[in-house]
Amino acid sequence: MREPGEHRRQRILAAVDRRGQARVTDLASELDVSVVTVRRDVEELAVAGKLARGHGVVRSMLPSAPQPPVRAKEAAVALVIPERHAYLDEAVNGARAALAAGGMRAVLHIAPRVAGAERPIAERVVAEGARGLLIAPRWRTADDEVADYQWLSELPVPVVFMERRPRAGSVLHAADSACTDHWYGMHLAIDHLAGLGHRRIVLAARDDSPTARTLRSAFVEIAASRPEIEDWAVTLSAPDARADPDVPAASPPVAELIRSVGATAAVMHSDVDALMLVQQLDEAGIRVPADCSVVAYDDVVAPLGVTPLTAVAPPKTEVGRAAAELLLARLAGPSRPRRVAVLPELKVRGSTMSV
Repeated sequence: MREPGEHRRQRILAAVDRRGQARVTDLASELDVSVVTVRRDVEELAVAGKLARGHGVVRSMLPSAPQPPVRAKEAAVALVIPERHAYLDEAVNGARAALAAGGMRAVLHIAPRVAGAERPIAERVVAEGARGLLIAPRWRTADDEVADYQWLSELPVPVVFMERRPRAGSVLHAADSACTDHWYGMHLAIDHLAGLGHRRIVLAARDDSPTARTLRSAFVEIAASRPEIEDWAVTLSAPDARADPDVPAASPPVAELIRSVGATAAVMHSDVDALMLVQQLDEAGIRVPADCSVVAYDDVVAPLGVTPLTAVAPPKTEVGRAAAELLLARLAGPSRPRRVAVLPELKVRGSTMSV
């Protein structure tokens, strides 16, 4: 199913605002749509006064963020994030502002969508003189994550993980990190639904990030521990997602699973999948929220649905700021490693109701 146009335009706006300007052809490639589609979106955003158009180039309308004077290459730190990962845009902005306030220039590097793409980028920027590294590896699978541990631990500059938490007991256990407390986010979602009287709940999460794996683990733990939850089930939120061992290989579509379990509520990661689920449920004759309440996880575009979605909102800007502050502290001198967990919040809208 196609990505909603409004979501695509929000992603274009976020990308241009983050970079200051971008080429239309680059945006089309990153969003995996035609140049004509991007031009139409840019036209609409320009008419709304949100972007400025040039010949093949789109420019942000935001004032340029003041940058501290950079006297030498060593005054810069590197930010490495995955390609096409709009979730991290706010975290990047939070990190950039904190680094600027600390007298450091942030240089952004985008890792392509292939396994191991971060390593050559990180090693190159360190060789070129970056003083530290803020990184959010893609880590699509648990194996991808473990494969990166050793070389990351051997980098000769301070490394701070942003919205990533290396597993306990690993060689990176003592690495600095700032991350959303996703266990608490899932607790907020289940507690809200249980408080509304829902006793049969389904979770559908992607499997292309550590966040999805954490959410599935937290859902199973929390749902199993709450005696009022009579039944629950886990599936994948998109057909192209890869299953981890805790998800059956033949995971049924979410709407089908809701019917088979008799669920009256669903938690969906991410927002786009949640918006698509609402459409699928409507086509199947299941009304949201009258027949099934839906809680989205991410809150990037959750308010934009025909039915605005109740959503767990990770503190993305605060996570980026906290990660940058950890790196600044590390650059200032010896300090104890810290693992910062920032609590998300629940934003209640129109997609949940009592039963």
